[in-house]
Amino acid sequence: MKTDLSKILSVSGQHGLYNYIAQARSGAVVESLEDKSRRVFDLKSRITSLADISIYTMDAEVKLREVFLKMHEVLGETPAPSPKAPVAEIKAVFEKALPDYDPDRFYVSHMKKVVEWYNEILKFASFDFTDPEGEEAEEAAAE
Repeated sequence: MKTDLSKILSVSGQHGLYNYIAQARSGAVVESLEDKSRRVFDLKSRITSLADISIYTMDAEVKLREVFLKMHEVLGETPAPSPKAPVAEIKAVFEKALPDYDPDRFYVSHMKKVVEWYNEILKFASFDFTDPEGEEAEEAAAE
């Protein structure tokens, strides 16, 4: 089953990733990727779609989708280091997967979040992502 990163959400202050289910009157209904429990986050919650996140490199910004795919090429089916792993171990993954990342704008705290999300997608979803550009092209061709 394909993973749609536009429906995978990170909520500030909450552990883990959530799958968007529906709009609620007071916010969004989401389901935890890990335990499938459902919750409603209100409009004040800082909810971010993983499809909207980019990583700074020396030349441009790289969408998180592409970073995950590059990490998957490097790591295969092995999980990324834990966010609690030594900093050198976490940086080593990004030096292989995204060697031109901008160390002045892509901090270790960001790296820890990305490896945490990577491990959750590896465990509870798949790296077979939907292609938003391809879907738009298909819809335009159908019209």
